[in-house]
Amino acid sequence: MWTLSGFADEISPDLDEQCRVLTDLGIRHIEFRSAWDTNVLDLDDDQLERVRATLERAGIGTSSVGSPIGKIGVSDDFDAHLVRMRRALHVARVLQAPYIRLFSFFIPKGEDPAAHRDEVLRRMSALADEARGHDVVLLHENEKEIYGDTPQRCLDLVESVGSPQLKLAWDPANFVQVGVIPFSEGYAALRPHLEYLQVKDALLADGTVVPAGEGDGEVEQTVRALVADGYDGFCSMEPHLATADALGGFSGEDHFRRATRAFTQILDHVGVAYR
Repeated sequence: MWTLSGFADEISPDLDEQCRVLTDLGIRHIEFRSAWDTNVLDLDDDQLERVRATLERAGIGTSSVGSPIGKIGVSDDFDAHLVRMRRALHVARVLQAPYIRLFSFFIPKGEDPAAHRDEVLRRMSALADEARGHDVVLLHENEKEIYGDTPQRCLDLVESVGSPQLKLAWDPANFVQVGVIPFSEGYAALRPHLEYLQVKDALLADGTVVPAGEGDGEVEQTVRALVADGYDGFCSMEPHLATADALGGFSGEDHFRRATRAFTQILDHVGVAYR
């Protein structure tokens, strides 16, 4: 049984509105990234309690903390970022989230990622060390322009860090935007470490983000392979159909609904049971 989730701040900044649309779509989980135009890690304790209570009233669980951990330059202050990581762990505990999404640091434009590998691995290992003893798994997302933007470097990260608490989120659109044909060029190598799906698609021609199945992200092929492999995890809607920037994206209610329908049509076509 696959479980739908989503970055509901792509619907609206208002948390009640996020919950209303998720509920109407039959989505019972949220990948919590922001509310009231405030990033999840910048909410104070009172706001975080308000989030927890609102989600509980709506009957919506938290699939993952959609944190921005690792979305800084590879040479930026890491000690301050570790403080942010500790906050992310606290948020995950309060919201009872089994996962925290993170990234592997922006590489300066024009520089060889290999030149920064040692520092990236040092930082990723430190983040995994922070998670030790917490009932949470860290999910590395293959964001463009970070170290782990290609299948080869994603594999290098997770195998080199070697933590059972560091796994991979699969984002087909992000792979397409760095010139990778996701299923054909990355699935077989990454599948042993793949634990979570981010749902969006993109066009190889210009990187434009489109609903699942309308781009070059080989979404249906990936879904079929995951079914054959026995996948039963989360599928998190992240449409990015209106705007996108380094810290996230926005779609609005209509585009979010359109993106969800596109993906569930693929699941229905393949015969995937989901909730």
